[in-house]
Amino acid sequence: MKTPLLSIRDLSIDFTTDAGAFRAVDGLSFDVPRAKTIAIVGESGSGKSVTAQAILRILPKIARIGSGSILFDDPRDNAPPIDIARLDAEGEAMRSLRGGRIAMIFQEPMTSLSPLHTVGDQVSEALIIHAKAGKAEAEERAVDVFARVGFPDPKRALVTYPFELSGGLRQRAMIAMALITRPALLIADEPTTALDVTTQAQILDLMRELQAETQMSMLLITHDLGVVANMADEVVVMYRGRVVEAGPREEILRRPQHPYLTALMRAVPRFDMEPGERLTPIREIKSAILANGSTERANAPANAGPVLKAEELCKTFTLRAGWFSGRTRLIHAVNGISLELPRGKTIGLVGESGCGKTTVSKMIMRALTPDSGRVLFDDGSGMRDVFALEGDGLKAYRRAVQFVFQDPFSSLNPRMTVYESLTEPLRIHDIGTPDERFGRAKQLLEMVGLDRRSLRRYPHSFSGGQRQRLGIARALALEPQVLLCDEPVSALDVSVQAQVLNLLKDLQSALGLSYLFVSHNLAVVDYIADTIAVMCRGYIVEEAPKVALFRNPAHPYTQALLAAVPDPDIDRPLDFAKLRVDRFSDPAKWPEPFRLTAGEVGTMVEIEPGHKLRLTSSSLKEAA
Repeated sequence: MKTPLLSIRDLSIDFTTDAGAFRAVDGLSFDVPRAKTIAIVGESGSGKSVTAQAILRILPKIARIGSGSILFDDPRDNAPPIDIARLDAEGEAMRSLRGGRIAMIFQEPMTSLSPLHTVGDQVSEALIIHAKAGKAEAEERAVDVFARVGFPDPKRALVTYPFELSGGLRQRAMIAMALITRPALLIADEPTTALDVTTQAQILDLMRELQAETQMSMLLITHDLGVVANMADEVVVMYRGRVVEAGPREEILRRPQHPYLTALMRAVPRFDMEPGERLTPIREIKSAILANGSTERANAPANAGPVLKAEELCKTFTLRAGWFSGRTRLIHAVNGISLELPRGKTIGLVGESGCGKTTVSKMIMRALTPDSGRVLFDDGSGMRDVFALEGDGLKAYRRAVQFVFQDPFSSLNPRMTVYESLTEPLRIHDIGTPDERFGRAKQLLEMVGLDRRSLRRYPHSFSGGQRQRLGIARALALEPQVLLCDEPVSALDVSVQAQVLNLLKDLQSALGLSYLFVSHNLAVVDYIADTIAVMCRGYIVEEAPKVALFRNPAHPYTQALLAAVPDPDIDRPLDFAKLRVDRFSDPAKWPEPFRLTAGEVGTMVEIEPGHKLRLTSSSLKEAA
């Protein structure tokens, strides 16, 4: 029987902080067989990433390996296995392994790639260092790898900087950097967390192909059980630094034994949920405001019409074609978008990155001015054009429509305490006395299930889920009628995601809020939205009540999006062959009557009550 490529035995990792010492990984043991994929699953803080850092010996200075062994048996030589835990982290032996025989794809490619160097330099550097290759040979190999990982123009990638690439291409650049040395072990730490579902499916397919081609082993760190179901051979479930369950994927996902794993599976949004069924987070948020039934509906208008309407919004951006070319090109980010948000309801806006979702929400917020079209808002006194508002009317609109951002850490001022962040909107709008603001801040914390003693703390001392709840609390400070939620749960693990989604639903029920919920995750949108609008390349191509959309997706792009969502059910694997074809996101390649060529906008047509499709004008004329 072959020895495993990597064998971890009784590994313990200790951290020493100002608050005292704690053990992040406690007695961890598992094997990574050759040419297989092992998935480590668990919430944030369970010790997954710290384990990967220990394998590469890149632990932070406050951490050290307390005990145990990490045996690496390199298939390229006949030498006995090396115990990585005993190597000098800065020694020659460890440096030759790190990035050479053991490579890693990090969670956030933008912070892992140097903004000062071209992607070509960064990818070829790995080969120059580890294979002692010359610059010309390294660049030639880099072009080959860029082509292999799906760059549209591999030669141009050599002179491209990371900020010029989309999220998906940046992640492909990270994969290229990891694979150029042909490693024996690839560690992928949340490689698809921030990607939209179609890009995620393409990246997962690419990783499977490359593994089959090079016979490398893969250690996949993730909290997404849908990714595990499609990628892993074996699964290791971690909780608070310990393995609570491990075994083959079939056994783990079909017959979970440990309560923690079953709780994780119940926290994942699914398409087959019953009407009214709630997600079950591992730890429920105890909201004092919701528990005692307090509401703020007194300020809500009584009329039942839509609270917000967008009519034929269009927005273009002018980009330079090159640094010194002097030429520009026009990007049509939003093409004739119309939406209607009913009072107390949720519209889900879904689509790939770059389709125009956030641009639409920024125009509604009046952070961007549309080229044409208008936004109408009804505060109870009738519809008014948002872009015609001035003075007190504009200030009232700013109060009534608030934004919940994707990344709570960068949207909260790190130099302001929670109290200062929550009361800043009240100070700006000159609302209340200092004592009343203090009382409101305490009420907001209780509303989102946080301890009122948190008021004097700073954002860095909270977890990701707690920071997102702080972002929601700040958005509620001015008692708004509408929340624009831009990917509010995309970076959260499944159990925290379930907490935040349940909180948003409960707040909507208690306070009568209306939501525009922007996301690329269809399962999340299915859970929280009443109506779903699907966007592609600046167009809304399909709009329907969620039941109709998932029962009868009529547009080829909607069908492709649904096919790209990884399901934790191993009986419903991703159809990688179908997703390999890139034509589903190109309107000019859609079949008739959906095809939109240059200059063609099409028309939204109702095919059943509330269910609309964008069809070409020529097909409508033929039908007439």
